Amino acid sequence: MDILIVIALAIALVTATVTDIRNQRIYNWLTFPLILAGLATHTVFGGFAGLKFAAGGLALGFVAMAIPYFFGVMGAGDVKLMAGIGAWLGVEATLVAFLFTCIAGGLYALVVLAFNPHMFKTVLRNIAYTFLVFIGTRHFNFASADGQQTLPRLCYGVAITVGTIGAMGIFAWESGSIFPGY
Repeated sequence: MDILIVIALAIALVTATVTDIRNQRIYNWLTFPLILAGLATHTVFGGFAGLKFAAGGLALGFVAMAIPYFFGVMGAGDVKLMAGIGAWLGVEATLVAFLFTCIAGGLYALVVLAFNPHMFKTVLRNIAYTFLVFIGTRHFNFASADGQQTLPRLCYGVAITVGTIGAMGIFAWESGSIFPGY
């Protein structure tokens, strides 16, 4: 089962990374089959326990990424990709994958900003301005000091790929298997 999980996720993650970098999109033709295949595979191999395992991971992956989506900082394809990863990895590994994805995404954003020093200064100015508005009003509202500048768009599929591979590596190293064992 481990090899099936690795192959399915490797194909999906490479495809998602390539389409996200090229087109800044993660397509439904990738995410929906990934979700359905994860649910079906775990149901076939684990019965109802396998279905619960996959559904729990799917729900966690979806909810974890839907929150930033509703704030407008994440694309819908990213949400569905993490839900599909959750359907394959279950709750525990999906949580680790999400946390690693957050770390990878933060580092990715810093690298993008490092290559654009003017943008980095703008971001720091916006953070300082938002903090000052909070001190003065006691309300947290993002306030852009320079409303005309837009931040570069991140291809978050890259961060999701790095985070998922990291989580799978940790689970394989610690327990010798990604397989849940229902």
